[in-house]
Amino acid sequence: MRNEAIVRKFLVNTCLISIMLTGAARAELTIEITEGIKRRPIAVVPFGFEGAAGMPLNVAEVISSDLTRSGRFAPIAEDDMLQKPTSGLEMDFDDWSILGVEAVVVGRVTQTGENAYSVQFQLFDVFGRDQLVGYRMPASRGTLRRVAHRAADMIYEKLTGIKGVFDTKVAYVTAEQRANGRLYSLMVSDQDGENEHKIMESNDPIMSPAWSPDSRRLAYVSFEGHRSSIFIQTLRSGNRIQVSSKPGINGAPAFSPDGRELVLTLGGLDGNLDIHVLDINKRETRRLTTHRSIDTEGSWSPDGRYIYFTSDRSGGPQIYRVSAAGGTPERVTFEGSYNARPRLSPDGEKLAMVHLDRGNYRIAVMDIKRKDLLVLSAGSQDESPSFAPNSDILIYATRPGRNGVLESVTADGLIRQRLASGQSDVREPVWSPFQRF
Repeated sequence: MRNEAIVRKFLVNTCLISIMLTGAARAELTIEITEGIKRRPIAVVPFGFEGAAGMPLNVAEVISSDLTRSGRFAPIAEDDMLQKPTSGLEMDFDDWSILGVEAVVVGRVTQTGENAYSVQFQLFDVFGRDQLVGYRMPASRGTLRRVAHRAADMIYEKLTGIKGVFDTKVAYVTAEQRANGRLYSLMVSDQDGENEHKIMESNDPIMSPAWSPDSRRLAYVSFEGHRSSIFIQTLRSGNRIQVSSKPGINGAPAFSPDGRELVLTLGGLDGNLDIHVLDINKRETRRLTTHRSIDTEGSWSPDGRYIYFTSDRSGGPQIYRVSAAGGTPERVTFEGSYNARPRLSPDGEKLAMVHLDRGNYRIAVMDIKRKDLLVLSAGSQDESPSFAPNSDILIYATRPGRNGVLESVTADGLIRQRLASGQSDVREPVWSPFQRF
């Protein structure tokens, strides 16, 4: 009876059994800054264009939107600009100084072929009267948005010292209410909510998506045939393979840093869950934990040496780690009665988790060396934290009302944003690694 009660309570919170998502029609994610800091005034001047037809995409608008959504910058309105240069030769720093602008982005798009373009941009420090970045990139109609995101990444990094993540993606699960039940969908979109597309759909629940290190595949749990199975799907081709469908629970996949293995939660029909590692090519598993407690939600350290996981072996959910080669697990978290869903930052310095804070399930981050714990979110049912590849931002799921939404927050807790998808219920986000162009 004790194990059954713990499984029921514990796994509902950690999403290893069926979750019942409700919602209406799907819509692209929209982003709203809900908490922030004083933003730095900058200018992103409309780009010039040389070509036979109009510019296929407003590159400057994409860059400006990226920098605005970061919560750190406040681009001035085009109508307030005293000049609109498209190259550094046309810059008049005095005009920008009058407006109190700290930095200016100028550029132009040149059509070089039927479906070929060259995007050039420059970033200037107004007060230093100096160029900080200058770059030219080739593009096609299909890649112009990505090129704009890459430009925004370079600008953001130069102005903040933090790598930009505008050219990254987010995967998440949605559900639509249909006449014959719910339709679950695994979705992928750009980090700004654009280019949302469906990876797969099912009348049975989908959960626990996980990116491969090269951003080309997703692992996830599907309950097709009324049993849990783990699949890996290649995004470009749509090809998917079933890698684990053992009796009982197959859940919580996470790729190893080299992409060759998955850490899994496996459990027989008796409900006792343990951490296993699966060799993807050989389809061979090895068991890492053997305790009678519930061990679940494994996550690799960036160097591949350790696997962090949630266990109730101390009487309540806490985070432990074990060597990826096997051995005795050691407890990692001690603050609070509930810490679960561990996720390591890509730089290996921070550990994100779901933390019980005065009766509310919230997202917290612990500095691994100092053991300091910082609560970042403010909801009552926050879950599924995932770090951006720059280790500076996290995305997570929350439920402020009937529908679930996604939120992001900086690792210092100063800037928070909400990402809504119309009336849909959105859950289980996971941020992609940096993409290869």
